[in-house]
Amino acid sequence: MANETKPVEEFNANAKRAANQAEQGVKQTIDQTRGALDSYAAFAQKAFSPYPFGGTEFAEKMKSYTEKNMAAAQQYIQKLSQAKDFQDIIRIQTEFMQTQFQALGEQTKSLGEAFTKAATEAMKPPFKT
Repeated sequence: MANETKPVEEFNANAKRAANQAEQGVKQTIDQTRGALDSYAAFAQKAFSPYPFGGTEFAEKMKSYTEKNMAAAQQYIQKLSQAKDFQDIIRIQTEFMQTQFQALGEQTKSLGEAFTKAATEAMKPPFKT
């Protein structure tokens, strides 16, 4: 009987070690993702300042959407880090993807309109003849 409990104890110990390693891996991935998002935010901030359409509605919308998308990604990472099980992960992933696809459609339409407006303004002749 002592021999029967030892494999169970070893299995439990191995399972616990694996769970701890997985948790550490998830934490490390979340930290790396946050770092990448922060780096991307800094890059986006620098990229928009010299943009040819800087100061236009298009540039402002692009900046706003970038900030909103980054905030949504950070919120997604936060929710994902608090998932209790695989079903929770799938639910969080599905909600995030649905929200992002909807936002992509709205943002694409809005940016297209703003770009067209900015391009039209840029192509106007400087003087009336």
